[in-house]
Amino acid sequence: METKELASLLRLAISALHKGLRKQTQAVNTYSMTEIETIGHLMHNGSLLPTELASLTRITTQSMSQILKKMEEEGIIKRTLSKDDKRKIYISLTASGKKTVEKTRYEKDEWLKTTIEKSLSAKEKELLIKALPVLNKLSQTNKT
Repeated sequence: METKELASLLRLAISALHKGLRKQTQAVNTYSMTEIETIGHLMHNGSLLPTELASLTRITTQSMSQILKKMEEEGIIKRTLSKDDKRKIYISLTASGKKTVEKTRYEKDEWLKTTIEKSLSAKEKELLIKALPVLNKLSQTNKT
């Protein structure tokens, strides 16, 4: 199989798996994918400026402002003034926001665990285990 065909088949498989994972969380009914991505960046980074969040999610600062307003109203995020520069406001997750992330991760992990148990043979599970380092290597390549 040529690399081009391999790349195409891998993309299709990963996209289908990603769609399946996205559908397994209650947050999908409440939040857009950009909002879920924003929550994920906050969970990973602790606190960020709104402009940093907009850049990470590849949206305008105006759109990010609307997202943050909604999340603040729902108690998912909090705003904290910078100690060094009072003009800057950092965004971080509230305890409720962190619970949302943990619940989403749990729901996705449970769905994937059940899917693996129902769909894969013992040999296929072993093959998947062996493929994980290769998939991780691909995901780390060309990170900017």
